[in-house]
Amino acid sequence: MSITQRVQQWATFGRVWHVYDCSYQNPFDSAKVIVKYLKGMQKPIYHPMNDCGDHVVCINTKQIALPGDEWTKRAYFHHTGYPSSATWTLAWELHSKDPMMIMKKAIYRSLGGNLQRRHTMQRLHLFKDDKVPQEVLDNITNQIRQLRPVPQRLDHIDQEVIDNFPKIMDYPEDYLPKAIK
Repeated sequence: MSITQRVQQWATFGRVWHVYDCSYQNPFDSAKVIVKYLKGMQKPIYHPMNDCGDHVVCINTKQIALPGDEWTKRAYFHHTGYPSSATWTLAWELHSKDPMMIMKKAIYRSLGGNLQRRHTMQRLHLFKDDKVPQEVLDNITNQIRQLRPVPQRLDHIDQEVIDNFPKIMDYPEDYLPKAIK
């Protein structure tokens, strides 16, 4: 085997580190994308019984966005194994206790009944904000694209863009809103 073929084989079987920004993303839709990288489904050598998945670093898990009224309606079940220890926790309570837990549970569930699910989860690295240790940042070589665009806050838009935005109507100079009258 030549040197170039050996390097190509190492690159094929090597584990790549990906980063995914969870800001304003639905964790259940994001989990489907992240699972593909954790399992290695984007690689040409993928096989369900082959452990060829990559590492995924998820940042800003504190800023996830659940659709509709999921914050108040969705409940998570936990049982310690002891009698009378079953609890149901609402999503907003769980997120306030541990900002990474909803994303972790969504990805764990998306892995399905995979026999290697616990080993695959070891390649998932969650961070509640964008403060990632330098030894992890040194390994990252790819970025997974976000599923939906992040909305821009109005106070972050330049005044020139606001002034040039097309107006539907101009208020008269003597107009006062009802709250001021």
